[in-house]
Amino acid sequence: MVDARYVEFGPSLKTAPAGAMAAVPPDERIEISLYLKPLQGTAGTTPAALARDREARHADDIAQVREFAKAAGLDVTDVEPGRRLVRLAGSAARMEAAFRTKLHHCHDGARTFRARSGMLSLPENLHGIVEAVLGLDTRPVAQPRSIIRPAASTAASFLPNAVGALYNYPSGVTGAGQCIGLIELGGGYNEADNEAAFRAMGLAAPTVVAVPVDGGANAPKPDTGADGEVALDIQVAGGVAPGARIAVYFTPNTDAGFVDAITAAAHDAANKPSVLSISWGSAEANWTAQAMTTMTSALQDAAGLGISVFVAAGDNLATDGVSDGKAHVDFPASSPWAIGCGGTLIAVTGQKIAKETVWNEGSSGTGGGISDVYPVPDFQADAKLPKSVNDGHAGRGVPDVAGDADPNSGYVVVLSGERQVVGGTSAVAPLWAGLAALVNEKAAKPAGFFLPVLYRNASALKAITHGNNEPSGSTIGYAAGAGWNACTGLGVPDGQAVFDALTGDTAVG
Repeated sequence: MVDARYVEFGPSLKTAPAGAMAAVPPDERIEISLYLKPLQGTAGTTPAALARDREARHADDIAQVREFAKAAGLDVTDVEPGRRLVRLAGSAARMEAAFRTKLHHCHDGARTFRARSGMLSLPENLHGIVEAVLGLDTRPVAQPRSIIRPAASTAASFLPNAVGALYNYPSGVTGAGQCIGLIELGGGYNEADNEAAFRAMGLAAPTVVAVPVDGGANAPKPDTGADGEVALDIQVAGGVAPGARIAVYFTPNTDAGFVDAITAAAHDAANKPSVLSISWGSAEANWTAQAMTTMTSALQDAAGLGISVFVAAGDNLATDGVSDGKAHVDFPASSPWAIGCGGTLIAVTGQKIAKETVWNEGSSGTGGGISDVYPVPDFQADAKLPKSVNDGHAGRGVPDVAGDADPNSGYVVVLSGERQVVGGTSAVAPLWAGLAALVNEKAAKPAGFFLPVLYRNASALKAITHGNNEPSGSTIGYAAGAGWNACTGLGVPDGQAVFDALTGDTAVG
């Protein structure tokens, strides 16, 4: 029997949305993702081994969730122990009763979504085993970290593979035998755009496959901004690693969709990505504790499976678009299991970068700072991180690395048949993801979560010492400088030096 005593589930606390609200019809069918807490000591370096281990060790947990679902009148539609995921479905009325909440349809002026507020409640016996209940609330959780500009409005622009050459990416490797996974919370791509883009780079178009997650699909929608994100990710990652296969995981822009896409990609036995690139995010303050915890667990699982995950650090400078007079960092870039990617402006003379500074256009520019949620991770212990400009606390420093991101030195991509110039830290995540694919082609084993190695080999990067990420007219932010800084991390890559460091030392754990 399910314990009838319900207790509030604190990590699920969520604020009420703005906009008009109406009650969700009681018969509306809803599907949610319930994630189990990871067990200490769980082992498995492949998805299959991890699934076998967790199937045995989580058997009692899964049985309790099944019993809860049966008592609540909910259907168990999927159980994937390797992902620690149990999918439940049922009517809105039964979901509301099962989790002691009230659901509404809301419209914020741009879109309609389902929302809740306050805390969910769980039977007392589930509190020790449930990490998150995601999907009851479907409000968008992230934005693409890209900025699209007409070519005529930019000072300079570069084909993606030319940017790789400027950063001395190694020759003689193409990423052959590797798969780069891209997480996309909307939009889509056109094969004709890919073919035109790679033809312009003098490359054969790579194999690109769309992988649906939670009903997501390759669905191009011009003028939404999401298509530009997808095009940028494919063309940058493929431009610097043209021999790699690219798997694009399309998922709804919800907390459940975001986490589900990461766990689906990490356990994808068909495509087996060794690298993931994520160019979507939002300020830490916009997330529930349960969503952040579960996404970080998912990223840690990916690291354990030998997958490198690169995440854009945001395009709204040190405030990350939050207007409360404080500095904020972007999540999931701030997760200690993500490789956060900041942005620069490059000036090129001949075929070389003559000058490189922090990307800051006044109202847009690289995110970065000190996390309000995560403590300083071990790999940053000796990085001489600054204290938070908010209250002087110590925390995880964002970003870890950087690369060209300013639209004024942006990337030429093909979008809806037209050449456009795209910038943003969104470009930096696939730029580094492509470099990791080149590494993995030659390394004895995938580089995986290689930040401990990179922080020990900081000389493989060029520190960016000029600029800051303060919004125009504000003093909220951080300045660049020697060593690690909260604008560009350790700096931008010397691709060959990074390649040498990682192919020579890949036992990073």
